[in-house]
Amino acid sequence: MAVATHFSFPVNYVLSEASRSRGRFDRKLVRAVASGDSIAPAISEETKVKLGGSDLKVTKLGIGVWSWGDNSYWNDFQWDDRKLKAAKGAFDVSLDSGIDFFDTAEVYGSKFSLGAISSETLLGRFIRERKERYPGTEVSVATKYAALPWRLGRESVISALKDSLARLELSSVDLYQLHWPGLWGNEGYLDGLGDAVEQGLVKAVGVSNYSEKRLRDAYERLKKRGIPLASNQVNYSLIYRAPEQTGVKAACDELGVTLIAYSPIAQGALTGKYTPENPPSGPRGRIYTREFLTKLQPLLNRIKQIGENYTKTPTQVALNWLVAQGNVIPIPGAKNAEQAKEFAGAIGWSLTDDEVAELRSLASEINPVVGFPVEYL
Repeated sequence: MAVATHFSFPVNYVLSEASRSRGRFDRKLVRAVASGDSIAPAISEETKVKLGGSDLKVTKLGIGVWSWGDNSYWNDFQWDDRKLKAAKGAFDVSLDSGIDFFDTAEVYGSKFSLGAISSETLLGRFIRERKERYPGTEVSVATKYAALPWRLGRESVISALKDSLARLELSSVDLYQLHWPGLWGNEGYLDGLGDAVEQGLVKAVGVSNYSEKRLRDAYERLKKRGIPLASNQVNYSLIYRAPEQTGVKAACDELGVTLIAYSPIAQGALTGKYTPENPPSGPRGRIYTREFLTKLQPLLNRIKQIGENYTKTPTQVALNWLVAQGNVIPIPGAKNAEQAKEFAGAIGWSLTDDEVAELRSLASEINPVVGFPVEYL
């Protein structure tokens, strides 16, 4: 599928398209086209939601960039220029398609994970190159602090954040998260998040892989400083619903904390790409085995049927199911432009309540598998 990574519109096209979609047109955009300036498609506010109780607004679906630069879990243990260009295509097409929320972490593709190049470094480079072409580009960036055993206290959070900002080539990020609970010192880590907000280094703060109790404790500690806990990022998909079973989803809804869903298509298992005869390669093949994929086929067949009714792919149906749960932002990982374009098509429409319930019922017959990353719930 060919996907354009940039656009050049004549003035009359901008006028007609804008008039049809919004009943008005962006005069600033038209002036830019008329003057011959390069422009990028604007991200509509209608596609955005508030992140928890913070003032930050992000698109209803984000893009995870764990695979960018990684050669320890993704990319068949190899990273090369072809994969680099594909990742850049994923970034550009995401923005062109109306998705501007990207989630990374200091350990993705870093020396800690034996990566080829830091995901933060690549994301920062892509943002800089995009802004050189389109100066008005806005990108929402989320990254994470690794609670490594030797890191202690609030100062370690600020120090790690500043290192992340240097790699990202940014003065601040939109969302900073604790990647997992530490073995000790969690109160200090939370204090560090609060310090980051007060120092203007971040717009919002969140946690990841936090249980209901840890989530509530974090919420209350930050609340005492007048800082909302914006999000909890956990493994959540149609075939992995632990956040519902452990009370995490209910607590997020009660407290007004957005649940950010990583592995929302089960690392590719829900796309229909893999079959018992064609399992995924690398470490994922040990998680999503031939036996598991055999049990998954009836659900995948129904997902495909429902998708055909909407002219949507199984991937888009699986992501839309998550959005239908409310207060959930999926962040599927995009390796290339085609995937990014497909992910963007998961929002802007809705499954019926009956379809949501039917898919949940079918998925409940499948015992979920737990793989990497290990959760700290």
